[in-house]
Amino acid sequence: MIGALLGRTFAANRVRIIGCTIALLVWGAVMPLVYASFGRQYGSFIRNNPLLEQFTQFGGGDMFSLSGAMALGFVHPFAITVMGIIAVGMPILAIVGERQRGTLEVLLSRPVSRRALIVVVVVVGITALALLLAAQLVSNVVGAYVAGVQDELSVRRLPLVWAMGLLLFGAIMAIALAASVSFDRVMPALGVTLLIVLVSYLFEVIGSLWPEMRGLGDLSLFHYVRTKELLEGTFRPTDALLIGGVMAAALAWAWFVFPRRDIAAPS
Repeated sequence: MIGALLGRTFAANRVRIIGCTIALLVWGAVMPLVYASFGRQYGSFIRNNPLLEQFTQFGGGDMFSLSGAMALGFVHPFAITVMGIIAVGMPILAIVGERQRGTLEVLLSRPVSRRALIVVVVVVGITALALLLAAQLVSNVVGAYVAGVQDELSVRRLPLVWAMGLLLFGAIMAIALAASVSFDRVMPALGVTLLIVLVSYLFEVIGSLWPEMRGLGDLSLFHYVRTKELLEGTFRPTDALLIGGVMAAALAWAWFVFPRRDIAAPS
């Protein structure tokens, strides 16, 4: 039964997964091309002007190195939104969305436990996120070769970037799952999740653009996926432990709360 549910969940999300994969394949090629045509020419001028340089730093990325451009592509609102369609949308629709439609009770009346449902949602979500991140990185590499800047890219460091990105969006998915099992309606669960994600993202943006408020970045999950540093050979294990801790706490909440709460009849 779990295998059938796993297949049905993949099938139900196939259009979203395919659409998001195509979007990130296109997006991933854009940043190396923009860097090659713009960043290399004006980088030295910008770096010699401290005021301008400060405003080119966005979430740890910039347009004046290939690693910076790729990092900027990872934290750009477009990429975050596309990844969020799966990381946030899928767990919300899979549990509280079914609850709101009155179909969750029917699903759980079959030989599928609540924890088995959580496992299925996590497996499908992590698999989809892994595919999306791989698509963006592969497209980055293709874009770098097309732009002729592949010599600035260390391909052997890409798996670590992929793993940290997966950890970040896995943590966001876990937060969405925890909210999904805690509410009976979509909007409160979605609102809580988006509030957490948007505040975290805002803290990172403010901290990266406003030197006096740099400490706010330390409160953001996005701050600890230092894509540019990873591409340049620097990895901080504490970053992975911190994001992993948030993910584990959210999954633990879902794992213990969902089986114990009553699911009232839909109103």
